[in-house]
Amino acid sequence: MLDGFDVIRICTGYMLDGQLLDYLPAHAADQARVEPVYEEIEGWQGTTVGARSWADLPAQAIKYIRRIEELIECPVASVSTSPERDDTILVRDPFAD
Repeated sequence: MLDGFDVIRICTGYMLDGQLLDYLPAHAADQARVEPVYEEIEGWQGTTVGARSWADLPAQAIKYIRRIEELIECPVASVSTSPERDDTILVRDPFAD
């Protein structure tokens, strides 16, 4: 999905009435008024389609996944690189720990 973008924007928060929020407000009226706050990271031109190992991913794709882990404060267990079931990279055992 993200292959070929020069820049990838990650929403890291929302501005509402001058206040930075790290969550999407629950109320629909507030959601309509928020301004997303984005962090931009470098994209990649290579393809991830069909990649079946961590080593097959472009370096910037790995950086993107690591940044997502930092933001959500949780390790990524698997990465899907196509709709095909076999095109899934098990990054870590989701049942370990």
